Amino acid sequence: MRTLRAMELVTLAAVLVAAAAVVWAVRRDNSPQTAEPTLDGAALAQLIGAEVKAQMGDAAASALQANNEQFLTLATERMNAVQAQTKGLLDPFSKQMEQLGRTVGDLRSAHEQDKGAVQKMTGEMGRQITELTSSTITLSEALRSPTARGAWGENQLRNVIELSGMARYCDYDEQFTGENREGSRGRPDVRVRLPNGAHIAVDSKVPLDAYLDAQAATDAAEVEAHMTRHAAALRSHVKQLSGKKYWEQDDGPSPEFVVLFVPGESFLADALRSDHALLNEAMEKRVLLASPVNLLALLWAVSRGWQEARVSEHAREIADLGQELYDRVGVVLGHVDKTGRGLATAVGAFNDLVGSVDGRLLVTMRKFPDLGAGSTELPVASEVEALPRHVQASELSEAHDDADSKE
Repeated sequence: MRTLRAMELVTLAAVLVAAAAVVWAVRRDNSPQTAEPTLDGAALAQLIGAEVKAQMGDAAASALQANNEQFLTLATERMNAVQAQTKGLLDPFSKQMEQLGRTVGDLRSAHEQDKGAVQKMTGEMGRQITELTSSTITLSEALRSPTARGAWGENQLRNVIELSGMARYCDYDEQFTGENREGSRGRPDVRVRLPNGAHIAVDSKVPLDAYLDAQAATDAAEVEAHMTRHAAALRSHVKQLSGKKYWEQDDGPSPEFVVLFVPGESFLADALRSDHALLNEAMEKRVLLASPVNLLALLWAVSRGWQEARVSEHAREIADLGQELYDRVGVVLGHVDKTGRGLATAVGAFNDLVGSVDGRLLVTMRKFPDLGAGSTELPVASEVEALPRHVQASELSEAHDDADSKE
């Protein structure tokens, strides 16, 4: 783009000054002397400056317009060139933007679907929670009854015993009644028999009124007070159970302790949390506090003991059966060997028969067609090449040797 330089402006200014002087001179010559006043140097300079200023303004405006037009033309050309160069570069970006748009649309659709599924799941969970709350309230109300609570505890105990593999009426007895050495009678819920004739008494009568009150309470202090009563009630039951001495109800070497089955893990855990000395005191009184998990582990150990006892008890019988089975297998192998030898003899006799038929009988029979008595060829019997396999047993060889020596 071209611009006006300083020398060009100076030259233009000089030309304008000269032109202004000529104009002034002509005006002076053509005007009457008396009508026009003379111009002094200042007026002349002012007139020339105004004319120069006007001419320079016009020239600057023309130059600015030309420069603007040239700039716009050049900018348009450059912009077109840049667009032509970057058009190919922007195509992949445009495709990626389209792909991104489709991906965002798919994600929005998936989000709407997941949102519907989550809402449906939330509704289902709300329904199940409502049902669970209702069932919990019903169970809590049922456990308020001593009869229902006792039946529930016995059912929990029965489930644990069956899960441990202790067969009913075989390894444990329900509601057995007996008396200890002092003459007092007791009735544990279950007597688990041990392999040596001893037994373990299990009692599941646990007080739960205070615990249920704690579950219904909302104030923290009130809950803590109910838990304290729950631990105290359990401690009192431990003391009563210890005095029954169930381990003295038979003459066998029974373990000198009784199992107090607490039918819920939280029942025992909350009581021990409120009364830290409860567990030690119960063990000192020979009462073993057992939750379902602990009782299951104990019964698994007893069940394993029964398995070992049965194996030891029948070990002699198993040995006798093994000896008898061994002898019977020997007799069977002897019959197999005799059958194989008989098959070998039969195969030899059959092959001799085939040789006799082929060497003696068929020689004469083949003459009948020549005499017109027969038209078809007689089938040829083949020898049996396969022989029965002998039983390779050293015991059979020794038996045959003994039989040969006796003969």
